[in-house]
Amino acid sequence: MSSNVKAIILALVASLAGVTMNVLIKFSLQDINVFSAGFLRFLFGFILILPFIFYSKFQNFKTPNLKIHLTRGVLNIPMMLLGFSALQFIPLEQIKAISFITPIIVVVLSVIFLKEKIYLIRIGALLFGLIGVFVILRPGIVPINIGAYLVLCSCSIWSVVVIITKFAARVDSAFTILSYQYTLVTFLSFPIALYFWQSPSSVTLIYLIFAGIAGTIVHLCINTAYKLTDLSVLQPVNFSRLLIASFFGFIIFDEIPDVWTIIGGLIIFSSILIITYRESYLKKDIAKQSIPVKL
Repeated sequence: MSSNVKAIILALVASLAGVTMNVLIKFSLQDINVFSAGFLRFLFGFILILPFIFYSKFQNFKTPNLKIHLTRGVLNIPMMLLGFSALQFIPLEQIKAISFITPIIVVVLSVIFLKEKIYLIRIGALLFGLIGVFVILRPGIVPINIGAYLVLCSCSIWSVVVIITKFAARVDSAFTILSYQYTLVTFLSFPIALYFWQSPSSVTLIYLIFAGIAGTIVHLCINTAYKLTDLSVLQPVNFSRLLIASFFGFIIFDEIPDVWTIIGGLIIFSSILIITYRESYLKKDIAKQSIPVKL
């Protein structure tokens, strides 16, 4: 089996695991609040990787980028809470469609903060992606659900995290970044969860355990996939998230897929493809670093 095929399979597994995690969190939020659910999701993910941390004798925590990891940990908490909260207000496929804007935001931030050069093709792609967002939200035509604002805010924070991660990834391994993320988010979110604590039922605990497993699978699969092949090969696979979310939303939650959400998602995704293939042509890695793994 070629590296490209392996990478595509891993990317598909990551897409399926990511949507599965969202489904499990959505079920959990019917029983407990987002603060308790978010903490427990990361706690179970942390417990899952703990044996590997012990096996490495904590060597994975050695890094010259401690401040960067602390900043990531702090930012991950509002990003997570906003993203999970949106699951209570809007359908799964709308969340996935809007979240496609994250790489576009990252490109804009790269230009502003990293002084990256921006070319006419990329400007056109960014404007095209913005049109996709307006197609989904249709401001002035339909009332904008608070869930859409929550997703946009979550994606904006995650985009900043991605920019920060670019610096850490230069010297730190994917497991080091993951270890700091899980450790910091778990311990930093604990006081908030404790203050707003709601005890989950045994069924909800099972949901959250599997949500932690699914979220970890996303990280492992997508990080491995990006090492096996170019982003230009994997980028089209990412659209499967919208299709899987639409299917799960319809089958499990009776959410009727919205044609405007699908069209808007296609527009945004097309703009990402333009940026990705342009970056590939220019032999740059901006777009690759901008692809989110949002948990």
